[in-house]
Amino acid sequence: MIQETIPVGLLQCNCSILGDENTREAIVIDPGDDIPQIQQILDRHGLKVTSIIITHAHIDHIAGAHKLKQLTGAPIFYNENDLPLVKMMDLQASWLRMPTPEVAPPDAPLSDAQTISAGDIKGRVLFTPGHTQGSICLYIPEQSLLLAGDTLFAGSVGRTDLPGGDSRQLIHSIRDQILTLPDATKVIPGHGPDTTIGEERATNPFLQDV
Repeated sequence: MIQETIPVGLLQCNCSILGDENTREAIVIDPGDDIPQIQQILDRHGLKVTSIIITHAHIDHIAGAHKLKQLTGAPIFYNENDLPLVKMMDLQASWLRMPTPEVAPPDAPLSDAQTISAGDIKGRVLFTPGHTQGSICLYIPEQSLLLAGDTLFAGSVGRTDLPGGDSRQLIHSIRDQILTLPDATKVIPGHGPDTTIGEERATNPFLQDV
């Protein structure tokens, strides 16, 4: 599997590109900005985007999705519980003093246990509300890889003080959906460095009583 992750945008959101080496089909997760840089990676590997996955509808994760769709024709997927956040995109933009990006309802919604494929890459959607009401993670079992969005970070968890946040719900999502994965699973958070399930289980101060 081809896998590249780059920080994009003002808040340095981790955007991941997963590509199948045989079919050259690709999934792009959280293209929040810097679409030309993402397109350069796709072109370098000769990849065709078949799915654009948004882990949650905060502006730093979704702002570039429509531009990428225009370039590639790929559908955008995210959980419909985050539509209220999409409807307040102008307010989100005002928080960062940036122009309001063009956003729209998903071409198809994401739900728990749904499969997202690109060639032989098979990802499973984990519904993990708490950071937002529509937050999801994407788990690639054959690669022992979790794209965690802003649900789990190295040494921390997602903030819950923004609209749609719920701290108790977030911890339940991590306990029930994420900490059930093997310790060796590599975690790519929505921001910051990679980690593993085992490392977070053992040392994350927010998870010691989970």
